[in-house]
Amino acid sequence: MDKKDNANGISRKDIAMQNFLKGYNCTQSVLLAFEDLLPVENRKEIICMASSFGGGMGRLREVCGSVSGMFLVAGLLYGYEGPETGQKKTELYTRIQELAHKFEEQNGSIVCRELLGLNVKEEKPVPEARTGEYYKKRPCKELIGMAAGILEDFINENMEDNTCSQQ
Repeated sequence: MDKKDNANGISRKDIAMQNFLKGYNCTQSVLLAFEDLLPVENRKEIICMASSFGGGMGRLREVCGSVSGMFLVAGLLYGYEGPETGQKKTELYTRIQELAHKFEEQNGSIVCRELLGLNVKEEKPVPEARTGEYYKKRPCKELIGMAAGILEDFINENMEDNTCSQQ
């Protein structure tokens, strides 16, 4: 898969960033940039599945939604079925930690509130309006782009290893 291998000739990083500007949350934005690779037939299901992870998991400002998006895609491509406790689980967790470390190396954290420069957890469930000012003060679009870029490189390096999408 080439970085411009999509039907539109646009990188997945750019698709993810465009998704965010359309109003999708961070997790949905990343997940949808890879939807053509996922073993999921119903687009609505993956959008709904990812909806609760925005804002660092329901706006709790915990794990960044773009990181959660990387993890969801990785699980769908490289995950395991059933109550696995052995090598398959270890292999997946190794991949997840590699993705997390790459994101953290570039951004200093995988935690939403730290990436946004917030000192305390934010537990207000009401999201901010997506205005021009919102987009100017938030690094979210760029973080989403970085996550999609990291994931795209990872998939390119590990495409032959995907398990769940080949079952």
